[in-house]
Amino acid sequence: MYVVYLGRQSYASEPSTTDLDRVTDAHHELLGSCMKSKEKAKQAIFYSYTRYINGFAAILEDEEAAEISKHPEVVSVSRNRISQLHTTNSWGFLGLERNGEIPADSMWLKARFGEDVIIGTLDSGVWPESESFNDEGMGPVPSKWKGYCDPNDGIKCNRKLIGARYFSKGYEAAETHDSSYHTARDYDGHGTHTLSTAGGRFVSGANLLGSAYGTAKGGSPNSRVASYKVCWPRCSDADVLAGYEAAIHDGVDILSVSLGSGQEEYITDGIAIGAFLAMERGILVVAAAGNDGPDPGVVGNVAPWILTVGYSTISRDFTSNVILGNNKQYKGVSFNTNTQPAGKSYPLINSVDAKAANVSSNQAKYCSIGSLDPLKVKGKIVYCTRNEDPDVEKSLVVAQAGGVGVILANQLIIQQIRPRAHFVPTSVISADDGLSILTYVYSTKSPVAYISGATEVGTVAAPVMADFSSPGPNFITPEILKPDITAPGVNILAAFTGASGPTDVPGDRRRVHFNFISGTSMACPHVSGIAGLLNTMHPDWSPAAIKSAIMTTATTISNVKQPIANASLLEANPLNYGAGHIWPCRAMDPGLVYDLTTKDYVNFLCSIGYNSTQLSLFIGKPYICQPHNNGLLDFNYPSITVPNLSSNKTTLSRTLKNVGTPSLYRVNIRAPGGISVKVEPRSLKFDKINEEKMFKVTLEAKKGFKSNDYVFGEITWSDGKHHVRSPVVVKKMAVAA
Repeated sequence: MYVVYLGRQSYASEPSTTDLDRVTDAHHELLGSCMKSKEKAKQAIFYSYTRYINGFAAILEDEEAAEISKHPEVVSVSRNRISQLHTTNSWGFLGLERNGEIPADSMWLKARFGEDVIIGTLDSGVWPESESFNDEGMGPVPSKWKGYCDPNDGIKCNRKLIGARYFSKGYEAAETHDSSYHTARDYDGHGTHTLSTAGGRFVSGANLLGSAYGTAKGGSPNSRVASYKVCWPRCSDADVLAGYEAAIHDGVDILSVSLGSGQEEYITDGIAIGAFLAMERGILVVAAAGNDGPDPGVVGNVAPWILTVGYSTISRDFTSNVILGNNKQYKGVSFNTNTQPAGKSYPLINSVDAKAANVSSNQAKYCSIGSLDPLKVKGKIVYCTRNEDPDVEKSLVVAQAGGVGVILANQLIIQQIRPRAHFVPTSVISADDGLSILTYVYSTKSPVAYISGATEVGTVAAPVMADFSSPGPNFITPEILKPDITAPGVNILAAFTGASGPTDVPGDRRRVHFNFISGTSMACPHVSGIAGLLNTMHPDWSPAAIKSAIMTTATTISNVKQPIANASLLEANPLNYGAGHIWPCRAMDPGLVYDLTTKDYVNFLCSIGYNSTQLSLFIGKPYICQPHNNGLLDFNYPSITVPNLSSNKTTLSRTLKNVGTPSLYRVNIRAPGGISVKVEPRSLKFDKINEEKMFKVTLEAKKGFKSNDYVFGEITWSDGKHHVRSPVVVKKMAVAA
């Protein structure tokens, strides 16, 4: 399968059905000229993109793909990439509520809870019966909305959930796919979770098996939401592009995309192409950075017109502690229901000593399926060692063997722990604590223990970076810092695939109403929800202005490690947190923004090597690349990155736009180590709204500075009330003798 991209469509007015059919026929003609048969071309093409994108997806021989790539009307030909989905208290942590109450200065109140902004997701669908999508008390659907709900599988829209559609042809062409799954309904849970995190309504009494009890809600609770199902659960570029076309046409304001497949050239990346067309129409695309850390340079969705979100933590922890018979206590994590009666201890056994006959000790060590002897396990807490198999599977193995609890120990000193809902009370502990517990087991005649769980708020340092959040640098364009921002991506309680719904849904595809999912997938819709609030407050702002407001008001992230000894965290620096951790109440009044237009983005593409012919097709009108010696460094991005300071000095420029009251701003500089930073002028006076002022930044390596690593600093413009901060990231390349 290949996606053939011909650029964007350019209609003088809203296209008619005849216009769209004419484009489809042109696609058949174009491919037919290469395949020597128009009929064969019709059979090969399974998507024609006719409304905003100009192109098609087709099943081609490699030779046919190579032939059509030579056609002068073709911008790019790329294989149909398959992307992966990047898997309550968070809003309080972000300052929108305090102790369950909404303060008078909350962004929620000032933005009317995101009233009537339309947030869409490209994801795994939606479970429409969830209470997060209840439309009680909501007014009519905004008149601009053109979307609908596909009625297959009992899907029904209302005034809250105003769109639910599915796109599966790309996935079906690549995989054996059950046609009964032709539905916008979410049987995975991921899409329902992301949609409700971005725009779900207030639902009281939400909890996960007794943990995190409270009120679930999205970032823009009064928004309208729409789901575009493009993941099954894997997501093909062909389906993603079809979802983009539908979302743009339907009229979304914010598009949340919690999926990706690593870094890719912009004109062959379906997510980037769709996001560019959305940006042209005033739609901000927010996308997940990915969960492939900690290796450097694995951040995804790196196009500068996308707001790319990494994952940082909040100050809530789900403790599940082990108390031994000698009264020593070891801290672990799991959910609150994984609690045994206080004071009642149970016999404790190492899984290796409970192995079944004809099973290796190694299998029993990891509590593999079928590895335990029920006669040795019944009524006991079992000590298991973690490996690549799912933690929850180990608790199931113990439960099936008659065990009453599990202690799961890391085998690595640094290994990430995330709480899970287990089949029996479970505590996941560090490798060091595991050795201490084993010492107790083998030095005690009758070792016993019990497990005690709780939900704790404010007991852990936050925000901090977790090791799996995909860090930079951005290898496609190192001058663009990615990710842009971080947000809570863990300890999130939101709507999930629910038990309510069609009565004919198979039992194994019905899920609890609320669930816990973590990662950049869940950080992304947090930012989408905040972007929705900003869109409500500032409907005239461009996507770039909203992005800038979120980035320049973010707070930096510390290197404090969590109390759990085995919590594996990334070193906190702008290569993994971008501008920092989102701070919504500051973003609603940023004072100044770094704005960008479609022309700026096209000039950016010109500066990185795309030619006039490619770009003319890409934007659907004539364009001449103008040489610019400093084009990349002068690109008006909210962060400043110089990845190759090959000479001792470089000068770049930025332009700030006033979106607040008249004011005088002065600059404060924190220079990167070994680099001097000079800003001219040192002050900027703004007399009116939308007034723009330019400043120059000169970066110079200090004498004797020899580091080949990135160094970090920041520039902050402030009028006393607003603080407009930009990270400064510099790497000085060694000069050969």
